[in-house]
Amino acid sequence: MKKFSHWIVKHRVLVLILAVVLAIPSYFMYIHTRVNYDMLSYLPGNIDTMKGQDILENEFGSGAFSMLIVEGMPDKDVSALKTKVEAVDHVKTVIWYDSLADISMPKEMLPEKVYNAFNKGDATMMLVIYDDTSSADNTMDAVANIRKIAGKQCFLTGTTPVVLDTKNLADQEAPVYVGLAVLLSAIALSCCMDSFLIPFIFLASIGFAIIYNLGTNMFLGSISYITKAIAAVLQLGVTMDYSIFLWNSYMERRESGKSPEDAMAKAIELTFSSIAGSSTTTIAGFIALCFMSFALGKDLGIVMSKGVLFGLISCITILPSMILVFHKPLEKTKHKPLLPDIGKLAPFIIKHYKALLAIFILLMVPSIYGYKNYKTYYNLDSSLPKDMEGIVANEKLQDEFDMNSIHLLMLSSDVPDKDVRTLASQMESVDGVNWVIGLNTIKGESVPEEVIPDEIKNAAEDENWQLILIGSKYQVASDEVNQQVTELQSLAKNYDSSSMLIGEAPCTKDLIDITAKDFTSVDSASIGIIFAIILLVFGSVSIPIVLVSVIELSIFINMGICYYTNTTLPFIAGIVISTVQLGSCVDYAILMTNRYLFERRSGKDKKEAMTIASSTCSKSILVSSLSFFAATYGVGIYSTIDMISALCKLMARGALLSMACVIFILPAFLLVFDKFIMAWTWKGRLKKKVKAKIADHQSAQTEE
Repeated sequence: MKKFSHWIVKHRVLVLILAVVLAIPSYFMYIHTRVNYDMLSYLPGNIDTMKGQDILENEFGSGAFSMLIVEGMPDKDVSALKTKVEAVDHVKTVIWYDSLADISMPKEMLPEKVYNAFNKGDATMMLVIYDDTSSADNTMDAVANIRKIAGKQCFLTGTTPVVLDTKNLADQEAPVYVGLAVLLSAIALSCCMDSFLIPFIFLASIGFAIIYNLGTNMFLGSISYITKAIAAVLQLGVTMDYSIFLWNSYMERRESGKSPEDAMAKAIELTFSSIAGSSTTTIAGFIALCFMSFALGKDLGIVMSKGVLFGLISCITILPSMILVFHKPLEKTKHKPLLPDIGKLAPFIIKHYKALLAIFILLMVPSIYGYKNYKTYYNLDSSLPKDMEGIVANEKLQDEFDMNSIHLLMLSSDVPDKDVRTLASQMESVDGVNWVIGLNTIKGESVPEEVIPDEIKNAAEDENWQLILIGSKYQVASDEVNQQVTELQSLAKNYDSSSMLIGEAPCTKDLIDITAKDFTSVDSASIGIIFAIILLVFGSVSIPIVLVSVIELSIFINMGICYYTNTTLPFIAGIVISTVQLGSCVDYAILMTNRYLFERRSGKDKKEAMTIASSTCSKSILVSSLSFFAATYGVGIYSTIDMISALCKLMARGALLSMACVIFILPAFLLVFDKFIMAWTWKGRLKKKVKAKIADHQSAQTEE
């Protein structure tokens, strides 16, 4: 690192030129990286709901469908609209009344359950089948074109319209997220740092790291819109520490009389050794997300792990170069920090450390209870504004047709027609099922097979499978629909063990089951990995227990607040926060513990060592947490997508809570368990001479 740091200092202009050159292709790779807006597509590919969708696409040439509700329109105009919709690219077929009979014939001639399923008052529905999956770009383009054709009397329901609305809203808001994070971080840093210009140097340096990270996402094939929305903001908040450490180290050496070049070379060397371990715990927290079966965790985990690594590299290459290039302007814009020095609280904390430990114990029980019992939602529509076209259409489906979701049952084509009709009858008796309609449930005496057009036959069956639509009055992700899905699956398996029930509600039920297991595995993985890293860094069993316990308390309080304020969170929030907050904020605890052990090894008693550690580290912890808070809180307030808003608010609050726990609670732990820590910390075991020195010091204090 010594040779490396001198090379960076000597070639600082070259480093900045390379940084700009690399940023150009990274930006173009970023704008050409595909974004996935369908959360259900991250379910494991080996479950029935996902396998069924693959079969639907491969064998039937379709992967998604929508119901198009038309109100107050004459049948001839509806028929004309159907023809226009069929002509839209990537619409495979549209099925309506005129698919079975001429519109001159009364609709009442249809089988009663078919008529009632697709007609209510002056409203009628047609089934639009696409030739690609629900989140494919082709399908979203088709939905956008159908909306242009349809007009205000028409409402397009289903997953794809909601996915398209999510895309449009997220793309519109994403630039504002970055702008808010940059603005608020700049304000927070201007108050905390000793130069008005340095915050902008920090942000520019991290900006390069963010561009590199977002650009290299292209190699992943695609990223989720959640990852795209919060990656830049989260990377800014998580890696700002590194810039602060480098600047503080540089300024210490400048104040001792070193030249800018020598001061920076030494600062790079020392900062790398300091932040390398710190970044390891942060990366570990994100890597723990990759243990999720729900692949959104892997998506976010890989992107953010890269982001931390790029932040580390930028901090020891681009940032030093920028500081040296802008050395004179930085000197001219120096000022006294506007925030008070909270290091002065150290004597108070040391004096009342037993009371603070008691507060920790008292907070633990209600916090854990709240953490275990806060409410979550899995209906992804709930995270979106109610005035979006897709949400309005789905509500119209509920109001007009008493229907909230549609399931698609895939049965083997070998199941006899008689058994299919018996199964349909049994399914219609299941609570909440409005109707069950398939080719073999309607053909017969009322609709002779000869009059059924080939387009309907091809859409409903092939040589291997037959498809049955099931209308449900229950809302996706509700307990009622989950019970309904279980009963329908059980009935279908009685007739065909290979049958599969697919659709939004069955997929969401799988999501609930899978993420429930994921939460336990990811939480355990993150704690285990970070525990192991701290153990290796400190050579201690006791210190990981102390540090992880302190940050876990802040996580319990953070999530517990949601229970006591009756806030319902998106399902992903608990999994992400428990790993991200632990991985990123445990750095605060490591910083203070490191200083405490250093002072103890130097021969100071525990209270004196803790006073020094608290007074010197508190400011750095405050600045770091405030920058994290600033980067995320503005986005949490602004975003109208609740999944993004909730995550950012929780991360912002978690940064402040972690700071408070480290500044006030961690000293109490270290003081109370000092003997145990020093005895069982390999690097912390005191030599006889140091022990004697401490004994003499304590004896002198007693005599005084």
